[in-house]
Amino acid sequence: MTTSRFAVVTLSATLLVPAVAVAPPAAAAAPFVRCPTVKSPVPPPAMPTPPPVDPAQAAVGGAALATAGLAAPAGAPAAPAVTATSWLVADLDSGAVLGGCGPHEHRTPASVQKLLLAAALMPRLDPNQMVEVTRADLRDLDPASSLMGVAEGSRYSVGSLWLGLLLKSGNDAANVLARVGGGAAGRQGGVDAMNAEARRLRANQTHAATPSGLDGPGQYTSAYDLALIARSAFARKDFCQYIATRTAQIPAQPGNPAFEIRHDHTLLDQYPGTIGGKTGFTDLARQTYVGVAERHGRRLAVTLLGAETAPLGSLGEATALLDWGFALPAGASVGRLVGPEEKKYDRPVAAVKSEHAEATGKSSPLSSSTWLALGAVLVLAALILVAPWRRGLARRGAGPR
Repeated sequence: MTTSRFAVVTLSATLLVPAVAVAPPAAAAAPFVRCPTVKSPVPPPAMPTPPPVDPAQAAVGGAALATAGLAAPAGAPAAPAVTATSWLVADLDSGAVLGGCGPHEHRTPASVQKLLLAAALMPRLDPNQMVEVTRADLRDLDPASSLMGVAEGSRYSVGSLWLGLLLKSGNDAANVLARVGGGAAGRQGGVDAMNAEARRLRANQTHAATPSGLDGPGQYTSAYDLALIARSAFARKDFCQYIATRTAQIPAQPGNPAFEIRHDHTLLDQYPGTIGGKTGFTDLARQTYVGVAERHGRRLAVTLLGAETAPLGSLGEATALLDWGFALPAGASVGRLVGPEEKKYDRPVAAVKSEHAEATGKSSPLSSSTWLALGAVLVLAALILVAPWRRGLARRGAGPR
């Protein structure tokens, strides 16, 4: 296992020859360091080659993250060897990226994509709204896939559907929520909202084709993007309540008895300080995981993609990576999580007048000139109106009394 040291090396030179221009030295590129890996006892199946990463996007969050290899702070202890083909550990509060392996590489998400569905639609939907399940919501689902267990024609609250999505990884719940959240455009409108949210969060390696994370054409994400999405989702109090629920009762419906759902495949009650997490698996994606844990006032997120079931599985690898992240000293980082507030505009946004005055302590020059001109016009109008009245008054004063 190898530790990467991202030190910027610069060269400087002074030439005592007049009239000779010397170009500024270029920073040396960080050396490529292979990710620490461990082989699975069962070789994974052959996978299609993911699309290349746009070089302009590879350095989002910091130049050290523009690597298909390991990014780790200088002097950090060796990162754990895992089967995951890409991973990232970040501090959700400070936004510091503590380390990662191929953080911007395209990978298939599986059910961790449900966090993007929640980030996009949870702000839009009333948890008390009752929704009827349609045949179209269920027709393209494999009965062997993870399901909440909703029934066609039955009605469920949006809140119950969120629980089914996050506790049982319900693909049926994902389809219903996407359709309702998509409005007139239906399920595709929900997927479009997911992609719009990814763009807003600057998760530029992410494209959703299905609301559930079941494999779809051109559907990819990255370990870095998943950290951005997790940061947005875990900032919501309602999301944190859903994701931390252990068991939930789904009320009875006409013809369908009440049933209980339990949180499965998570580090809750297994890893101290776990706030919540989401697993995923498809034959194409392999095992995936996104989770958050808190220790000593720090909330760390771990995201991993392309893991195998042995020797540790996604939960075991997430545990090892979280332990590694919590062992790093405060301030250690190789980059940062960008925020949607950093979006650049083509032209400055005009400040509200009162905000501008408070910020500068002075009124706007444009506002002052406008008021001066308006005052001059009012004075001139008053003089024009008063002049005839004064002449008439003078004539009346000169006549009989």
